[in-house]
Amino acid sequence: MESAHYFSATPAGPFTRKPLTVELAGQTRKLQTSTGIFSPDGIDKGTAVLLAEVPPPHPAGNLLDIGCGWGPVALTMALLAPESKVYAVDVNERCIALTNENAASLGLSNVVAGTPESVDPEVRFDTIWSNPPIRIGKDQLHALLKLWLPRLADGGTAWLVVQKNLGSDSLQRWLAAELDESFTVSRASTSKSFRILTVRKESRSPQ
Repeated sequence: MESAHYFSATPAGPFTRKPLTVELAGQTRKLQTSTGIFSPDGIDKGTAVLLAEVPPPHPAGNLLDIGCGWGPVALTMALLAPESKVYAVDVNERCIALTNENAASLGLSNVVAGTPESVDPEVRFDTIWSNPPIRIGKDQLHALLKLWLPRLADGGTAWLVVQKNLGSDSLQRWLAAELDESFTVSRASTSKSFRILTVRKESRSPQ
């Protein structure tokens, strides 16, 4: 399927589930996938780099996966931090359904997948992991990141994986210029043509 279709709310074609076996959080997991979504046949390279490179998420906070697909990032967060609440957001209704179904199949009651609008705007996130949808276009990508990154909790960190040839360095500069002085933007690592960018929200000093 053309890549542009997987960020539509209702992809064309039948929503036919098929089995998917992948390794998440160090164990083999049997899940479900479908056509009409991002990387339907497994964990894409960027997400694999993210999951291999980032430190564990906050153990008991609110966690966020921006652009959840069939759920590899959100499910990994939930497996590593069972006391947390993991919010997984996507515009694609198949992704939302699959992530919720895959979480249920793994016995993960701490994952809630939905549209961006379904998340209470007052919720603040201790950890954000994302392989953001670069191909939606610069303006839409910027709007997406401006929606979620300011919702980091004090002391929270976002980890974003971006391919170098798709503008990781320019995105880093834009984030540093766009976010206010309470945020610090840096490059955490480079691996297999991908960069991992971090956005940290400073902790407030006690009054």
